[in-house]
Amino acid sequence: MSAAWLDEIRWTEDGLIPVIAQQAETGRILMFAWMNRESLDLSVKEGYAVYWSRSRNKLWRKGEESGHRQKIIGLFLDCDEDVILLKVEQEGGIACHTGRESCFYRQLLDGQWQTVEPVLKDPEAIYKKQ
Repeated sequence: MSAAWLDEIRWTEDGLIPVIAQQAETGRILMFAWMNRESLDLSVKEGYAVYWSRSRNKLWRKGEESGHRQKIIGLFLDCDEDVILLKVEQEGGIACHTGRESCFYRQLLDGQWQTVEPVLKDPEAIYKKQ
């Protein structure tokens, strides 16, 4: 398969594109991350989300440690060609490293960020000690 479709994307100056991961079945936004050309190409080839970790400066296969992989159901490019929406099947029902379903678990209420989503699994039980 030709990767010419990658050339249609408007990458940032550092060669990245923002990606929103959404639970395909429910429409719930799970997380936001970045991809570069290689990680997006790998995601399509492997059928599972592969992101670019800016903090670690390396490819990051979602769920490589936790087992909470994201199976890609659909991949969409916005009208400006500068944001990707991944519709995924979130394995294990946990997308956030805090053990929650979504990374968006804090809501601004009465001028303060308040946690409004429960921890589904203790992160200590999810991640192996390095």
